[in-house]
Amino acid sequence: MRGRFIYIALVIFFTKSIFGQDMERDSIPRIAPISYDIEGNRVRFNATMPALHQIAGAPKAFYTYYWEFGDGDYSQKEKPEHQYTQPGNYTAQLWATNNYDNGPPPASRPVSVKVSSTIDEASLDTSSLFEEDEHLMIKTNRDPVPNQELVLITAYKNTQNYVSNGKLYLFYNDTKFKDNNFTLEDTRMYHGEKIVPLENLAIQLEPNHTNSYLASTTETSNTIRNLILQDSTKRTNLPLTLEDSKAQYRNYQVVEFYDMQPGEERNIFRTLKTTPEMLKDTSAIVTLRSIYVPDDNYDNHTVKETEMEIVTSHDPNKMSSNGWLMNYRLVRFKRLKFKIRFQNNGEGPANTIRLETDVPEMFDKSTLNIEGIYPDCPICPKNKEVNYSCLDTVLQKDKIIFKFNRIYLPGSQQKNVAEIDSTKGFVKYSLKFGENFHKKKTKSRTAIYFDKNEPIITNYAVTRFMPGISIGAKAGYSWSPDLDNSREYFVGTTLSPFKSYRAYYQAELMASLANYDQTRRYEERTINADGSENIVRFTESNSYTTTTLYAVPGSIRYNVSNYFAIGSGIQAKIDLTSKNEQQTIGEGFFLDVDGQLNPNPDLNQSSSATIEESFINFQTGVFVGFNVGTIRIGPSFGARYIHYFDSPHSQIQLYGIWKF
Repeated sequence: MRGRFIYIALVIFFTKSIFGQDMERDSIPRIAPISYDIEGNRVRFNATMPALHQIAGAPKAFYTYYWEFGDGDYSQKEKPEHQYTQPGNYTAQLWATNNYDNGPPPASRPVSVKVSSTIDEASLDTSSLFEEDEHLMIKTNRDPVPNQELVLITAYKNTQNYVSNGKLYLFYNDTKFKDNNFTLEDTRMYHGEKIVPLENLAIQLEPNHTNSYLASTTETSNTIRNLILQDSTKRTNLPLTLEDSKAQYRNYQVVEFYDMQPGEERNIFRTLKTTPEMLKDTSAIVTLRSIYVPDDNYDNHTVKETEMEIVTSHDPNKMSSNGWLMNYRLVRFKRLKFKIRFQNNGEGPANTIRLETDVPEMFDKSTLNIEGIYPDCPICPKNKEVNYSCLDTVLQKDKIIFKFNRIYLPGSQQKNVAEIDSTKGFVKYSLKFGENFHKKKTKSRTAIYFDKNEPIITNYAVTRFMPGISIGAKAGYSWSPDLDNSREYFVGTTLSPFKSYRAYYQAELMASLANYDQTRRYEERTINADGSENIVRFTESNSYTTTTLYAVPGSIRYNVSNYFAIGSGIQAKIDLTSKNEQQTIGEGFFLDVDGQLNPNPDLNQSSSATIEESFINFQTGVFVGFNVGTIRIGPSFGARYIHYFDSPHSQIQLYGIWKF
């Protein structure tokens, strides 16, 4: 017995030790220590990356890298080499992103790099990332995941032929979201820029006023709203742009820059922390708005909006939509935008990429419009073979097929591929809604084929509608089978989501004027000394007129089809006023000791009274009913049976309703 106890104790001890070690190992954060080698002013960076935890069924997991060198420059290479132009101490940082991996990105502790030597700046690589006439670029190192960091890179350039001072605005946290999506954790600037408050908006008045500028007032705001909206990214009415931005975003930051030389390029880095409350919809799109004013002396400015899809893991192959929450009343003639993003993660280039995309039935595929693609190529001509790169589109019953033909998209694992963005592509397209589309949630996803490989299936891009509000006018007639001559007319209003597809909640409030009769019979007996009895038999006639308030705090409605709906719920009522015209007639009788009943006119009685009361007869009950007609919006007719828990128990309603 003692030996068995020792054996069990040893088993428990070793089991606890093993599982305790596993739990302890899992609790250790993933880290990627940075190392570097210095040769003069040239520094080679590297990091020891932790093992990846492959997502089952996904393509091979891999890391992408984003380095900052502490002097205003950055790189997205795995092992970058950087030349510092001035001696000094610099802080280098790494943000690595784990693609197709379970778990958080690995953390890297910043390292301090001491550079002693200088370099002739003429020997540096001066190639520009800007295209001709471009002076603002916005990049991020990764898509936003709730409760993680991302870095926003703002690159700007002075394309003027003179030294300039200007401003950079960043607006974030869209007002269309209930909660904030980001907090601005840090801003890193390296060229003497300063963070300043947002000044009062000003607007130049038309010539028939004055040529001065006025500070923002209510009148100014109204003037701004009445101006023609600016559509292009390069704009000239800065107060209008700022007013519009403040209306669309809750937070902002303004940076002033100074003494920017002609042709000079600079970078600003911001760390944004995604909040735990960030919308968990994995296909919703959040935006950041950047505004670049290259010269403070003029209102000319450039606006760029950065769209970012909210994700739960870092997967470069994904689908998104801007229709995560729409107003059903306003989308009839609008276009809904979708974006399919893909990345070639192979060891060689892809020449054919096929995207098979689900299209829910509510969309009209014939309205397809290609908004943008990469790799950039023309649309293939129909019914004609060509020998150049092009994008072919095929419309099928429930899907659209996009096919890139004869292209070259390098693989992320391919040798000599340094720029990871060159391995990525996208198709951005828009659709209109069909003729009779319903207010319901949709889900779309894409199967991505690289050459003849097995498909990669993206996440679902979800579209849904705001509930909206539909107010209905209701009027009808009701009666209670338990009451005599019952008749009641009522009017009221209903409140429900706008044009719901199937099930929805509805509340109601009604007032009525009712009439009904009620008869009560009873008798009074008096025993005389000789044993005989005097009997008076009363008939009490009550004629009621009431004003009643009905409330339906909750009912569930279900649209079986476009023209028939059923529902049930709880109904309460109370008589606000009650007027009773009461007539009482008593007929007298004499009952002798032999049991003979004879009329006694001397005992006859008659009386009348008017009884008025308020806030009486509170009752609750349940009901079932149906509607026929244009039940989602417009007129319909309905019938309802209500069972009250107190007498009188039954009520029947016939009514018409018009929903707006």
